[in-house]
Amino acid sequence: MKKLLIIFALGLTCVSANAQDEPKFTAKPSGRILMDAAYINPQHQEDDLKSGVGIPDMRVGVGFSYGQWKGKVDMGYAYGKVNLKDVWLQYDFDKKNFLRGGYFIHQYGFQSSTSSSFKETMEEPQSNAVFNNDRMIGVMYEYNGDKFLGTGSVVVETDAMKNTTDQTGSQAIGAMTRLLYRPYAERGKMFQVGISAGIEGARYSSNDELNHKQFTLSTRWPTRVAKVNSQQAVVTDAKTMYKFSPEVMYSQGRLAVIGQYFWNQITRDNDLHSFTGSGAYVTLRGLLKGRSYAPNMGDGGIATPDPGNMELCLQYNYTALSDAKAGIHGGYLNDWALCFNYYPNKYMIWRVRASYTKVTNRSGFEDNECSILETRLQVKF
Repeated sequence: MKKLLIIFALGLTCVSANAQDEPKFTAKPSGRILMDAAYINPQHQEDDLKSGVGIPDMRVGVGFSYGQWKGKVDMGYAYGKVNLKDVWLQYDFDKKNFLRGGYFIHQYGFQSSTSSSFKETMEEPQSNAVFNNDRMIGVMYEYNGDKFLGTGSVVVETDAMKNTTDQTGSQAIGAMTRLLYRPYAERGKMFQVGISAGIEGARYSSNDELNHKQFTLSTRWPTRVAKVNSQQAVVTDAKTMYKFSPEVMYSQGRLAVIGQYFWNQITRDNDLHSFTGSGAYVTLRGLLKGRSYAPNMGDGGIATPDPGNMELCLQYNYTALSDAKAGIHGGYLNDWALCFNYYPNKYMIWRVRASYTKVTNRSGFEDNECSILETRLQVKF
């Protein structure tokens, strides 16, 4: 009897040990709501810019983890439309290396370090909106060390999430990378330089004559209350897009400065001249209330300021989508923005943005300029 008790006790010990070794599955709901109001004052009404209010983004999702695996599913609801946002699965080899696959924003430049609702100037720079990509289906490997961050992605064109191959035909593929060196990455003292590069095939078009023979590059006026294009360049007879983007960020105490340049070139068939577009932005950030800025190590950027902090941001952006040699006039854009941010707690942000935007040299449109005053209350949990 004594031997049976000993064997039984040993068995319970083994079961308990195996239970402790089994990873724990965790799931956490998430969501966000953006509520905007904007006063819009254009010089000409040709662009159909009107003042008003809106809820430009509302999301509900869930993040989950199981041992070295983690994932996220995020659904968006805005202006009566339902669409998929992040849908990805990730495997962590260790604390510095992971592989992620699915539908998400791949690392390319400094703006990859924040989601669309966490841009410090309320809206992302127009040059990033034009020359970077939104979410794409693909696979990304990331190495995240103390002084170096490197990523490599293989992607398919954006329409792969909206249409099946019997509609698109064979999907275009691409590749991109972001390489970042950060000798200083601590609260109150940050410096990093990096470069991103990529290559993409021509994109889908519902017009059979243009299908996978064109790129449409466009950006909107800087407000989501009115979704109106401010620039657009349709590059026909397109073959391949090559792009690169150097970046720099420096922060000392309560001050930070970020700069990034974009260069994109699209080669063309039928002896047509290649199209070249370019852009750049510079952002100055200063904490009116708060200790100092801190790094976001995982995404290679600046972390959201602490609860209770107040911030003032000044940004200038330039975007060129006109190329006379290629015979394409998508417009030249200059934008100045001043933004005040208040972070009352870790779930809420209140923003006020004033901007002046001028666009010239647009084929089929008059030159235009627009002043916008807008505010946003956002909640994320």
